[in-house]
Amino acid sequence: MNEPFLKQANEGAAVTQLTTVLQRLGYLDKTSSVFNHAVRRAVKEFQSRNLDSRGRPLVCDGIVGELTWWALNNPNVNNATAATDFLAPTSGGSVTGRAALAVALSEMQHGAREIDANNDGPFVQKYLNCITTTPQMWCAAFVSWCFAQNPVGMPFRYSLGARDIRNQFQRKGWAFAASQQMPEPGDIAVWWRGRQYGSEGHIGIVHRLEHGVLYTIEGNKGGFPARVNQFDYVLTRMEKFLGFGRVP
Repeated sequence: MNEPFLKQANEGAAVTQLTTVLQRLGYLDKTSSVFNHAVRRAVKEFQSRNLDSRGRPLVCDGIVGELTWWALNNPNVNNATAATDFLAPTSGGSVTGRAALAVALSEMQHGAREIDANNDGPFVQKYLNCITTTPQMWCAAFVSWCFAQNPVGMPFRYSLGARDIRNQFQRKGWAFAASQQMPEPGDIAVWWRGRQYGSEGHIGIVHRLEHGVLYTIEGNKGGFPARVNQFDYVLTRMEKFLGFGRVP
């Protein structure tokens, strides 16, 4: 991201850049190097009338982050083409991670989903890998199965537990937080469910990070019949999030 995070009371060249754009778009009468009340009002007005890179309304908070910067630079774009791009990236992350992502995308495109009952069906049975029988929560099984398709072998122990996979990554030194480095294609993303320090979790595979939005491929999310599908999150506002991991 080239543009900095800005909020009220900030000063400097970046604020001048922001107010120049707001003036050009008709939200301010003059530029300023100080992020004052007038600038905050102009930002909130802009946010109330514009969409983010996914085609969704901006949060009207008067804070200029990556999503608002994107909208400022693309004020006439009313929907996102990136969210419909399901191609496997050819760079970023690791070769092993990108290979698992390509498998996940293929499963999504082939309509992998629950069939007949919640947490059941031939796709779910395949991901469970004969470890247990259905019905069974299957988000971690799906991620494990995608990595297990690598012809050089499984890089971690096949697991049906999201937190267990994260714990394996932590022990191997493969886990990291967004504050340490940005996620890349093929990384894993893990959330907690139930209790923050409990045993339940959820997991997906990172597709890409674009304009501050994290796109993932996940299974076992949503009501029956849950599909392998793409989901998106504002990186700075992810709830119940535990962290990322990357196979070297």
